[in-house]
Amino acid sequence: MPIKAILTDIEGTTSAVSFVFDVLFPYAASHLPAFVREHADRGDVAEQLDAVRRDSSEPDADVERVLEILLGWIAEDRKATPLKALQGMVWEQGYQAGELKGHVYPDAVDALKRWHQTGYAIYVYSSGSIQAQKLIFGCSEAGDLSPLFSGYFDTTSGPKREAQSYVRITEAIGLDASQILFLSDIVEELEAARLAGMATCGLAREGGELAGHVTVESFARIDPSMF
Repeated sequence: MPIKAILTDIEGTTSAVSFVFDVLFPYAASHLPAFVREHADRGDVAEQLDAVRRDSSEPDADVERVLEILLGWIAEDRKATPLKALQGMVWEQGYQAGELKGHVYPDAVDALKRWHQTGYAIYVYSSGSIQAQKLIFGCSEAGDLSPLFSGYFDTTSGPKREAQSYVRITEAIGLDASQILFLSDIVEELEAARLAGMATCGLAREGGELAGHVTVESFARIDPSMF
């Protein structure tokens, strides 16, 4: 069956890994403590702080202890859903203040616009929260790209290296898995998507090969109709 939807990763695929690790993470680490202390009683923030307590098996942790846990998770790049949610809230303030602009490779911008115009439905699946995904594309250096996307998925759909996560996403999109092309720079993610029945294409922007998968260096080399 022909490809009807494209599901793309962000880090290393549409956007530079360095933007996440050298800009977003340090910004969150710097601003998270003040944000949490100021908004700890706000409903959505309190919900995530309680989730940190549950995930760390420290149900009685006070706000300062929760902050210690969160900063430790940032340092080890843990894919923890409450951390991602809180980071997204902090980043939202940064984007709104004009202190952050989302990085998206120009070749990705061009291809996403072209695919959207051609009629492909475009979705995002990243370990970053859905809120953070929307901010990267909605407040990007290339302007507001959010009209190009039909939906977003994060770790609430499951880990990115597990096939069942892609089964859930396929069900949410409402297509046959073979009609979805998944793009990523991580071979384990591509393998999981393939196990779920999706078509796959690897991005190796510095060159090289993602073994067992069609691999390109640029979005300009991707023709969804060829999969």
